[in-house]
Amino acid sequence: MKNILYKTVIMMSFSLLMGCEDILNTEPVNNLNRSTFWLSQKDAEYSLNGIYGYLPDYTEIYLDKVTDIAFENLGLSHFSTIEKSEHNSETAYFNTQWDASYRCIRAVNFFLENSDNILENDPTYSEELNARFRAEARFIRSFQYLRLAMFFGDVPLVINTLDVNQAVELTRTPVDQIWDFISSELTEVANILPSGYSDPNDKGRVTKGAALALKARAMLCAERYTEAATAARQVMDLNVYSLYPDYAELFSYEGQGNSEVIFDHQYSKDIFSYPFYQQNGPLGINAQGNMAVTRNLVDAYPTVNGLPITMDNTYNEFDPYRNRDPRLAATVYLPAFSDDIPGDMLDDGSEDFDPRPGSGTTDEINVDYQRTKTGFGVRKYLQEEDYTDRTNCGTNFILIRYADVLLIYAEAMLEANQIDESVYEALDEVRGRVGFPPLARGQSVEGLRQIIRNERMVEFGLEGLRLFDIRRWRIAEDVMTGTIPGFRYIAPGESNITEYDYPGVVRVFDPVRDYLWPIPFSEITLNPNLSQNDGY
Repeated sequence: MKNILYKTVIMMSFSLLMGCEDILNTEPVNNLNRSTFWLSQKDAEYSLNGIYGYLPDYTEIYLDKVTDIAFENLGLSHFSTIEKSEHNSETAYFNTQWDASYRCIRAVNFFLENSDNILENDPTYSEELNARFRAEARFIRSFQYLRLAMFFGDVPLVINTLDVNQAVELTRTPVDQIWDFISSELTEVANILPSGYSDPNDKGRVTKGAALALKARAMLCAERYTEAATAARQVMDLNVYSLYPDYAELFSYEGQGNSEVIFDHQYSKDIFSYPFYQQNGPLGINAQGNMAVTRNLVDAYPTVNGLPITMDNTYNEFDPYRNRDPRLAATVYLPAFSDDIPGDMLDDGSEDFDPRPGSGTTDEINVDYQRTKTGFGVRKYLQEEDYTDRTNCGTNFILIRYADVLLIYAEAMLEANQIDESVYEALDEVRGRVGFPPLARGQSVEGLRQIIRNERMVEFGLEGLRLFDIRRWRIAEDVMTGTIPGFRYIAPGESNITEYDYPGVVRVFDPVRDYLWPIPFSEITLNPNLSQNDGY
């Protein structure tokens, strides 16, 4: 929507006005005075649009760097520290995440405490619009609490602005109460928000479907499977959303605002853009190659028959990317396999992506720190149109889409021991988009569980959801260990397949402590009443 797409200056101004001394939601130093603000509908719109700016942005993809499907290619300290289990409460990344969420929560609380004042001053500002604006803000606050709960576990539940004395008395709220709060909030706001907006200027605002979908995601994370299934079913029954037929185009300029998108972070070229291409394109076209993809993700993509590559004799290890799930080529920048099987063509048309040792290309693996250390690169959200202006990317970043709702529904029904035909139908809908045949009915519980988990892995690869999945499934200690699995290839002039693992990082995961991040040291220093997570 226009107001959200053009929110940058507004958001910055609002944030400055709401500056605070304490990270955890203290009273603003420069308060928005009721005599000069909170007087008109425009004040409410500007304030709310500023809150939208706190939503997770395209950098959410980088959460995959601390999972089994991707890797910090440039060796930046916080990601490398986390994946080696060498992090502690002073690791800056945790403070960044904590700070961002609580700044947003604080802005929401401030908005909720003041928006009613406009009703007294602007007769054109209706009770109905005020209720909707407040519901949008509450949704965004719930979005932040979901992230905090998954990152840190017990966290302070703050629903009003605090002064310094109140802030230093806060304690951590048990995570079950955080989930209760999220469930209650999203249930209420879903009853207030519309299913859609007729005004194109409102494109990108929170809807009823977004609230229900976020509730479904939160309840899945909380292992409240019946609630998750019910919320997901409610989204499905709205009959508002459907899968976009072309998976690759879903993340392109052509696919913006399509039928699958439930909620996204809005961007616009030249106005509110971001440098995704520059950060993540291959070095061969003078980009930075910020993130590398691991063989774990690549091997998870089935064949065109919908079968694992280990179970389908049509899979050819000497031509490994042919006859594969089309989501693979839409997600991963694929390398040359041999002299006869080239990699993806670079967007400048100069050469193929060929990171094989001895290839002599700009992308030859591990020659210097910027080149891919696994042989695979990022394709999803990398748009050819952005090649000539690599810091000016404008595709919206999708935060919730309908495929997630379908897979949440299938998983929640399975884990609630309510397997029926609707579970298979939801899975078939997602898998059918890429041409897979219907699943055989009568799968075992464990067999169906593994199908669902693999579907989530390949459907949402490089979208930032994998960290939450491996945490709630408690599989991180199984998948986050050892060297980084890279590509298989036949070296120039040779005939044998080589399997490459990057030896520079050996991943370690301590199940006793690493399923939660530590409460930042700076927060505990400011408030000794905040307890620390085990192991830190």
